[in-house]
Amino acid sequence: MKFQVSSDLQYEVRSAATLILNIHALRTPTQTVLEELFTVEPYIRLEELTTDKGENKFIRLEVPRKMKLNISYRAIVDTYYQQIEHHEMEKVPVVDLDGSVIPFLFPSRYCQSDKLYRLAFNKFGRIKNDYAKVLAVSDWIYNNVEYLSGSTNSQTSAFDTITERAGVCRDFAHLGIALCRALTIPARYFTGYAYQLNPPDFHACFEAFIGGQWIIFDATRLAPLNGLVKIGTGRDAADAAVASIFGAARGTSMRAECQVLDDNFVPFVRDKSTLVGLSYQ
Repeated sequence: MKFQVSSDLQYEVRSAATLILNIHALRTPTQTVLEELFTVEPYIRLEELTTDKGENKFIRLEVPRKMKLNISYRAIVDTYYQQIEHHEMEKVPVVDLDGSVIPFLFPSRYCQSDKLYRLAFNKFGRIKNDYAKVLAVSDWIYNNVEYLSGSTNSQTSAFDTITERAGVCRDFAHLGIALCRALTIPARYFTGYAYQLNPPDFHACFEAFIGGQWIIFDATRLAPLNGLVKIGTGRDAADAAVASIFGAARGTSMRAECQVLDDNFVPFVRDKSTLVGLSYQ
């Protein structure tokens, strides 16, 4: 499925600063970037960086002096996802997990799974199938946490969200990750562009490692699961932030959009009878 994605960011820089951006569509075996254009006005020195495992592509900008910075990204991306039925997703014991997956079992800055073990086990621990278990986690978050713009900030964690029962997509994702890890299911943060997201913005959800596959979940239900273009993944938002600022600079405007280019797009609807999951791995 082909999508056209775009983002525009503006910054007011008061003195020399460094910005690290994570807004490029990721190149993976299931996601092909057909065209892309990245521009910065005024032109400044920039450097492209990629993490060791290829989960994120960063652009490091060196801003030498006071200025207003305009950043633009445009891309056409072809995505592919695989539908997997729940009976094909057998649990992978921790002893058999690949070393690259192990870190996604541990508590992290925004996902304090060690503090949520009792809640996770009491509510979901008796569900046998791991996919059904994560679906129950996602549904519980949707039904018990209010999506409320402006209710949280960059310091809000999963433990805060479970206490306040309100948040945005970032918080929904962190809570889903923390509950999965408390249930001994590896989970990671997913950030990307999302088709039909209203208002248009960058979107966050989460992936759980089930049956040897990373399966996508979105507790907000704000965008179709087959309408996502991946930007990056990580233990939580600290690993996959859209922008990290080092120095005297502040963002003044941010916009992100995703449009489908194929006429035959059909939003994915979860079939509760067959429990079909989607993998962008």
